[in-house]
Amino acid sequence: MIYVYVLRSLQDKDLYIGVTENLENRIKEHNLGLESSTRPRRPFKLIYYEAFLSRNDAFNREKYLKTGWGRKHLRHALKETLSLPC
Repeated sequence: MIYVYVLRSLQDKDLYIGVTENLENRIKEHNLGLESSTRPRRPFKLIYYEAFLSRNDAFNREKYLKTGWGRKHLRHALKETLSLPC
């Protein structure tokens, strides 16, 4: 399985969208600061993920979610989750 995931920074409340084959390990890597692009924004909480059988489908979904329309979709779909305190 290939996962598209959305993390929420507990520091600045912003979202991070990524793709991985090992979701649990990838979240640990982000929170340990092993990913330079997210290191300053740690810690993170997993708030959403989707599983795909096709790597291409997963990458296309990630690309969509990173667009303005995709982020709007996420904020609408996760309205209650995003309104909760971290």
